[in-house]
Amino acid sequence: MEIQKDLTGASGVPAEAELAEINRFAKSPLQAEEVYAFSLRLCDNEVDRDWERFDETALNALGDLFVGKSGIFDHQWTAEGQTARIYRAQVVREPAQMTAAGDGYCWLKAWAYLLRTEKNADLIAEIEGGIKREVSVGCSVARRVCSICGAEGGTCQHVPGQRYGERLCYLELREPTDAYEWSFVAVPAQRKAGVLKRYGPEDEGVARLRAQAELGRKYLQELRREVTRLAMLADDGVDGGALAKATEHLAEPELLELKRVYEAQVARRFPPSPQLRSRGTARTEDKMEFLI
Repeated sequence: MEIQKDLTGASGVPAEAELAEINRFAKSPLQAEEVYAFSLRLCDNEVDRDWERFDETALNALGDLFVGKSGIFDHQWTAEGQTARIYRAQVVREPAQMTAAGDGYCWLKAWAYLLRTEKNADLIAEIEGGIKREVSVGCSVARRVCSICGAEGGTCQHVPGQRYGERLCYLELREPTDAYEWSFVAVPAQRKAGVLKRYGPEDEGVARLRAQAELGRKYLQELRREVTRLAMLADDGVDGGALAKATEHLAEPELLELKRVYEAQVARRFPPSPQLRSRGTARTEDKMEFLI
């Protein structure tokens, strides 16, 4: 995420319309020369390093939630660290640029202000000089949805960051419930925006679903390995590597059917050999009939 100085007026002096927006948050009306204003890129709809992303609907909701929120440093929630405040936000669309998810790129732009005080003088200089440029946001969302099957995050066998055919698996962040703050940081998490995502405490039901999902993933992984093993036993010409990749796209019913088919083929190719003599076989001096 980055700071952008694109307001009218020199060195962050807000225009009249901007000052009117700012004064909605001031207890006493501020004059233009008392305020330093700047704009910033809060977050976008690109898939981030955690294989998550906001959709455009979520960005619009976050725009409303972030108005009035404080700017701090490194997500340290202290009153002493409060520096600036967002007074306006909107989604900017750049449809000519495509995201990894295959849709038009858009991002949440916000306008913030801080007071021209002796304490803030160094920060204003660092913003003007391009030193303080990266920021990230703290927010919460109600849902994380798998891009492949639409299941809630952690409840299906799809792995974020992997491709299934031509489709990339990621978790889409939906239904923002709160915006906490935005922070000046050194290294944002999003490639272009940087997002510190908080989902709140995990309740017992969600924890149980996660545990069950993990067991399901392990089961399917073992089932895929067994199908590959049986196929290679049934036919020496089978490419094990290619088959292993192909099974990644199969669900449990398909895997179980393949397992049944390959088990039958293996049984025909390698029929069991009798290890015990029948009762009618004559005894020899060296070997005795073994009866069970």
